[in-house]
Amino acid sequence: MIGFVSYLAFFLTMAAIFAIAVLGLNLQWGYTGLFNGGVVAFFGAGAYATMILGGRPDPTVMGGFELPFLVAVCGGILAAGLLAWIVGILTLRLRHDYLAIATFGVAIAFESVTRNAEWLTGAARGLRGFPRPFEAAIGNTFVYNLVFLAFVLAVLVLVYLGLERLVRSPFGRALRAIRDDETASRAVGKDPTRLRLTSFVLGAMIMGIAGALYVTFYAFVSPQDLAPILTFQIWAMLIVGGAGNNRGAILGAFAIWAVWTASGFALSRFAPQAMQIYSGSIQFILIGSIIVGMLLWRPQGLLPERLERSAGARRRGEAEAAAAARAQRGVVGP
Repeated sequence: MIGFVSYLAFFLTMAAIFAIAVLGLNLQWGYTGLFNGGVVAFFGAGAYATMILGGRPDPTVMGGFELPFLVAVCGGILAAGLLAWIVGILTLRLRHDYLAIATFGVAIAFESVTRNAEWLTGAARGLRGFPRPFEAAIGNTFVYNLVFLAFVLAVLVLVYLGLERLVRSPFGRALRAIRDDETASRAVGKDPTRLRLTSFVLGAMIMGIAGALYVTFYAFVSPQDLAPILTFQIWAMLIVGGAGNNRGAILGAFAIWAVWTASGFALSRFAPQAMQIYSGSIQFILIGSIIVGMLLWRPQGLLPERLERSAGARRRGEAEAAAAARAQRGVVGP
């Protein structure tokens, strides 16, 4: 029983961390229309910066400053935001496929830096030795994993509530306006470039939160954690859950992570031994098939975007519905 609960805690912790990253992507793509093909770079920036600031000293690499946990996490978030600001300044004038290619190139460049800058990132062997917060005080590993799960879920809820408040604000409506019709939004005085850059940086900082929590959980990060497949997984989570809907983003994260882990378990348990070396490729094909199926069957995702009307628009709609009902009954006048 303890083993099952431990695995369930691991599953939920990872799903919640990915859900935070998907929420960041949803702000960029679902609400602003920015096709970020380099999610893994901002996730990795948060992870590496957190490890460098809060990790234990290692004489072979720079860093290991052992700063307090919250300071290290804030540093990781700011590092992801700074990287996004630089990338945004250079690329956000591009559109659609060109932006996707440019940001994907940023992810490849970031992964190459982490693989070769041994003095900073430990190269292929990565960085290890992050002191997990409060683990020594709790003592019991099983209890600690449950406490950390509760902490990650609390962060997920806070990010979700913050984004819900943001996208319902005038700023959020401006983002949707430039997503749907940039020319019209510019005509009414909005600055699409500034709004897109702000959305891009905020989304990347949320991805940085996910990266910081990831490295806190594993106490290890390496270039293998930043493979392009991570971007593919996070995009799959958003497509399946529903772009433009924060609840859909969270649902998609949990659903795709469940499919990924269940398929990995099934292949390792039941597939012939000769086929198990291809289990990773089979999982990629499975996730790709799910994406294609969703785009054919329900392209808006499991929980599609719901555009809320203003109070005045609702009152007009209610008045029109009442007038139509009276007309059907043959009643004239209010």
